[in-house]
Amino acid sequence: MILSRSKPALYTSNDSAKPSRKSAHANSSQLEDYLKKRDYTGAITLLEFKPDQGHNIESWIAYCAFHRGDYKKALHLYQQLYKNHLDMENLTVNIACCYFYLGAFNSSLRGMYEHSKEYLQKAPSSGLKTRLNFHLSHKLRDETSLMEYHQQLQDILEDQLSLAAIHYLRAHYQEAIDIYKRLLLQNRENIALNIYVALCYYKLDYYDVSQEVLGLYLNQYPDSVISTNLKACNTFRLYNGTTAENELRTIIDNSANVGFGYDLVKHNLVVFRDGEGAMQVFPALVDVVPEARLNLVIHYLKNNDTKEAYELVKDLQPAVPQEYILKGVVSAALGQDLNSAEHIKTAEECFHMVGSSASECDTIYGRQCMSAAFFLAGQFEEVLIYLTSIKSYLHSDCTHPKIYARHSWTPYTSKECLSVIDDTFNFNFAQAKTACNQFKEAEETFLLIQDPQIKNDYIYISNLARCYVMNKKPQQAWELYLRMENSTESFNLLLVIANDCYRMGEFWYAAKAFDMLDKLEPNPEFWEGKKRCNRWSFSSTISDAFCLYEKGGVIAKKFSVDMLGDVLQLLRSSTSNQAEQIAKLIRKWAKENRLSIS
Repeated sequence: MILSRSKPALYTSNDSAKPSRKSAHANSSQLEDYLKKRDYTGAITLLEFKPDQGHNIESWIAYCAFHRGDYKKALHLYQQLYKNHLDMENLTVNIACCYFYLGAFNSSLRGMYEHSKEYLQKAPSSGLKTRLNFHLSHKLRDETSLMEYHQQLQDILEDQLSLAAIHYLRAHYQEAIDIYKRLLLQNRENIALNIYVALCYYKLDYYDVSQEVLGLYLNQYPDSVISTNLKACNTFRLYNGTTAENELRTIIDNSANVGFGYDLVKHNLVVFRDGEGAMQVFPALVDVVPEARLNLVIHYLKNNDTKEAYELVKDLQPAVPQEYILKGVVSAALGQDLNSAEHIKTAEECFHMVGSSASECDTIYGRQCMSAAFFLAGQFEEVLIYLTSIKSYLHSDCTHPKIYARHSWTPYTSKECLSVIDDTFNFNFAQAKTACNQFKEAEETFLLIQDPQIKNDYIYISNLARCYVMNKKPQQAWELYLRMENSTESFNLLLVIANDCYRMGEFWYAAKAFDMLDKLEPNPEFWEGKKRCNRWSFSSTISDAFCLYEKGGVIAKKFSVDMLGDVLQLLRSSTSNQAEQIAKLIRKWAKENRLSIS
């Protein structure tokens, strides 16, 4: 807590209306009991209905309101004291703290940081002022001031806690842990430090270690909202949402006394319930719980609402890996939807930032991000290197948005389950292998995918068809086309099959594909295209039918003689004037070889 932990004095020496000694002692003792139990609501009630604590009652209520999380009320009371020109210790810096927390807990009120700086300039020099300036420098991204105030920190508990907090906020979790552990060794009575250590281990994905450390605090304070919530989060990562929700049951049943922590509980309940009620909870918490914005973005992505997701992240200045990843995923999705090179470039930069960072480069997420950056850049050999390095590790639960490079760009998020994780990885892996002409391995990987959403995607179908053709299985590629409805995508698939089959010498299926193209869109290029073989251009049905006759299809006994009947049928339905000439050549050859064509 940045605010001074010192409590307002119960009495002052110049009190003109000091309560009786007996009454003052009784109320003071009762107030101390409330504070020890962290029951700030009860303390405020006592102060408001038994105002015999001295003339500084407002400072006491402000103190309790701040620690209950009601920063607006605390600010109002402190400002009233300030207008009355009361000479109270730390008054201006306490006002600055209120403004700071109002900005920290509500992103739409970031101007509060400037107000905080304004009051800090009026405050006398103190350790609290230095610490608050340190935190403001971080929030305002002023690296010069941050380092300046860093140098002013001393080796005392409060300053070291602030330093550890900044390490945590900058995702330097191990550095924060080192500080907390050192402070615990110096004074084991500061048991609350175990919460911070547990939170750092949680961020490092050491959920079992986090749970063990957290137990040291929960054994003494089982009613702690923050600790119970963190325990539930660990349980969610280790087990499932239902078990995690059970951990929060005591808080849910006693929500009236939870205070500001209940917003966090409501947010996490939606996460534990796999997004159930997201639109009823997340929007209202976007400016209250930082993770609510990110989870709302993920919810929009799951529902293919890319534009709404982008509205939430377009002004986001990422500070931690999760924010970079999510902004990259959204930018990639919108980039494909709008065919925008600018958004694709933003996505590539976000992924590269995470993948190349010292803290993430050797993590699974870091390597996934680097592979995504290379995917967007079309460097598929590099993609394979990174994906191969993490292939054996992607067999556990994952709650980050998953990078799904559909046609290099589209993100994909779905339920956090093993099959989808493997399907997403396999889809990326297979596409990269296809791009690197590793068709056998690519086909095997494509066929491992089970997710219907991916299998119905044109990119999946077209890449698998190409693998089939290149692996000498043109009939299976043709069957993929037959299962598609008539559309622009099915037309494009025909082009893929026609050209790849011609390239691989699979002339019959090339002929069928070009025949269908000729029917759908009569074009002389389908007939004349054969003359431009070196360019892999379009060929016509009749040209490729002639290949059967002229280049050894039937003559070399590659196909059954009966297939000539199908060839002649294609020629009869052709729109080219040369079709009949080729048909005569085929009939003549059959007659000379005494073959009967049905």
